This record gives sequence, structure tokens and C-alpha cells, in this order.
Amino acid sequence: MSPAPEKAKKADREPSSQSATDPARAELERDRAGVPTEPQPARACSLPDMPDPVPLLRNLARCAMEAMAGARDLEQLARWVSDAAYKHLLSRVVMAARARDVIGQKARRPTLATGTVIVSEPEAGILEAVVIVHDPVRTRAVAIRLEAVGARWRASAINIL
Repeated sequence: MSPAPEKAKKADREPSSQSATDPARAELERDRAGVPTEPQPARACSLPDMPDPVPLLRNLARCAMEAMAGARDLEQLARWVSDAAYKHLLSRVVMAARARDVIGQKARRPTLATGTVIVSEPEAGILEAVVIVHDPVRTRAVAIRLEAVGARWRASAINIL
């Protein structure tokens, strides 16, 4: 075997000096070498003065699921949701409580884990998101619409799928 192909293979494995100045090339070389890259956190909202909505989305989804299970009082969510969203959740919570009564099941605190959060911004100041919530029995999606009210977010719709 000639030394020329060996030099070419070695050059492919070593990062070039040009890659230090070109971030895209450096990322491509790290990807080819199998080096994991750190995901860059994306800004979920174009409004710079608003807080990051992802923690609120996770908490709202978890609290809504706990209220459906009868483990959380729905009043605890009243501050974070609009009147229409509260009324919708209240009807769902009442139906879930009636269903538990019919089969003789007691309310229990569910073991929940939030998974992926997908956020889109159809208009400035309005976010639509889906939060995946896992419990030991099933996995559900919670669709939430947030609207900017002053300097905070308020949920105008919460639907548990």
C-alpha cells in the first residue's frame, strides 16, 4: 500500500485549521467524527420581555392532569388560565369525578412525567404548544394556547387529548 492514501485518511480524521474559523464546517466535522453536539436552546417566543414559556407549559400540563385525576384543586390553576379555559377544565374535571364515582374509584395522585414540549408562535404574543405527559398507564398530549398578558403568560385554552 502506498503512503499517499494513508495521508489522505489521516487528513480526513484531523480537523483542518480552516474549521476553527468556520463554525458550520467544524460542526460538520464533529458530526462526521461522531462527537455529540449540544443542542442550542431555541427562543420559544419573539417577544424579548416575556419569560420562557416552557416551564409554565410543563407545569400547566402536569397540574391539569392532576386536576383531572382528582388530586389537585382546579382553583390552583385559576390564576394562570382565562375564564373560558377554566370553565372548560371545570367541566372535564366534573365529568372525570363522576366517572370515578360510577366505578367506585378513589382520587389518587398520578405519577406523571412530562416529555417533549413543542412550541409554535402563530402570531406575535400568542404561543400554541403540545406537551407530552407520561404516566404508568398511558401517554397523553396536552394542547395549550398561551397569550401574552402584560409581562406574563396566560393560558386561553387547555385541551387534554
